[in-house]
Order: sequence, then structure tokens, then C-alpha cells
Amino acid sequence: MSGVFFWVLNMSIIGGAAGIFILLLRKIRAIPRSVICYLWAIPFIRFTIPFIIESRFSIMNLVAKYAIKTVVVYEPVAFPIITMTNMLQTAERYFPIVYKTSLLENIFNIAATVWIIGFCAAFLTQLFLYITTMAAIKDSVHIRDNIYISKKIDSPAVYGIFRPKIILPQNVNESDMEFIFLHENTHIRRLDNLVRFIAVLTACLHWFNPITWICLKYFLIDNEIACDERVLKHCGEEKRKSYATAIFNCEAKRTIFVSTFGGAKTKIRIENILSYKQATVFSTVCFIAFAAAIAYILLTNAAV
Repeated sequence: MSGVFFWVLNMSIIGGAAGIFILLLRKIRAIPRSVICYLWAIPFIRFTIPFIIESRFSIMNLVAKYAIKTVVVYEPVAFPIITMTNMLQTAERYFPIVYKTSLLENIFNIAATVWIIGFCAAFLTQLFLYITTMAAIKDSVHIRDNIYISKKIDSPAVYGIFRPKIILPQNVNESDMEFIFLHENTHIRRLDNLVRFIAVLTACLHWFNPITWICLKYFLIDNEIACDERVLKHCGEEKRKSYATAIFNCEAKRTIFVSTFGGAKTKIRIENILSYKQATVFSTVCFIAFAAAIAYILLTNAAV
């Protein structure tokens, strides 16, 4: 178990560094939230996958000589070489891990026990929240298709991960229905609740790393804003204010597994909606190229 925690800790350090990079990038308001959402996949991949190809363009090359060691996992005849970035140079060999001293081994054994207890506690907490959330809407009345109505919720939302349902409150405004369905169906098409579940599971795995939870928080915000941007492309500029009004009317608290129409920093979302400008074809191509370049330098390890 200490060997597993050794690599989890390595992934946590590297994923945290990638997460900080994305947190800085999201400050650039010119970048569409949809692009930022795709970029959020980078730290979560680094948090969960230890085996990555090497590249001389990797950002890890900047610190490879001083802080890390690249461990070759698989070296085929042709490129690419599969490696693991080792931020913790506390072992003499890695498959299996043999620590340099018995003290280090004892420390990692204790840390591994604490980590697995923390993971179980974090996961069970989130599982409890999910079960209680689903239980709260169990008695919802079926209207049509996957649309239900419930007196126990305050804001329209998509509930469920694999068979999502749109749940409406009893007091929903008829004038807001068009925007509600556009927004919630966008979440369903994008599989956002499943993505949220994976993101939460990753955060539970790295529960000891505060950067993981910060990344999760801002990913959820960006996820809602990206959904708004997708809706605005269909609505047109003339309905922008009406859409912002609908979100304000449905402002509500949300849970982590639920895509809520009126949640996720409503003020920020409304400001973004009112200032939204649809990207041109040229700027879209530039943003895609930019995202691909960022992914390449962050999703590769230092060259051996």
C-alpha cells in the first residue's frame, strides 16, 4: 500500500502544479470557458494517470535536472517512451519500490494508512450526499420524457449520472422554461454529471491536497459558464437579457453531483452572459491550437 501512496503523492504534486497553471490561465477573460473546461482535463489526467509519454517540449524539463527523476516504464523500439515522473527521490528502485532507509519505509506505511482512511471518509461523505440528494427527489411527478416536477427543490436541475432527469420546482416561471430546457439539455448532452462524478472521485483520491479541491471548485464554476456560452449560441443576442433574468429567478444552492440552472456563482454567470461575445472562426482556431499546445507541454514528462 505504501508503494501505491508513493505514486499517488507523486501524481498529486504534478497534478497540483498543472492545476495552478490552469488557475492562472482562467484569469485571461478572452479565453472562452468551453476551452478552459477542456484544459481542466489536464490536471485531472495528471492526478490520475502516472504513465505518460516523454517529450523534450514538456514543461517538466525546466525542473528535471534539479527536482525530479524520470523513471522509464516501457521503452519500445520507436518513440514514444512511456515514463513516470518521480518528484520524491526516496527510493533505490521502483518496481517494486525499495526505500533508501527503513525510516522512510515506516513513514510511507503510516502515511498510506492515513491516506486510505481519508479517501474512504471523503468518498463515503460524497456518496451519502448523492444518496440523500436522489432520495429527496424520489417522489417527483413525471411530466413527460425525462422531465419531472418536485416540491422539494427550489431550482431546476439535472439529477442522476447515468440516466439523468430534469427536475423542475413547482413554482417555476413559464417564461423561463425555454431557457431552462436549453441549459439542462446542454448539460445532459455534455455528460456533465458524469464528468462531475469523475472529478469528485479524483478529489477524494487526493483529499490531502488543497489544490485538488480548489481545482474542483473552479472547474464546477467554469462548467456552468461554458454551458451558458453554449446556450447563448442558440439563443442569439436578442434573448441574452431574458436568459440572464431566468438564471436570476432560479438562483439556488446546488450539490456537487447536480447541474443546477440557477447555481454556481450566479452573479459571475450573469456578468459573463451580458458581456458574452461569440468567437469568430479565426479566434476559435487559435484557441484550439492554444489548448493543444498547453496540453502537449503539460501532459508529457521530461525527456529521459
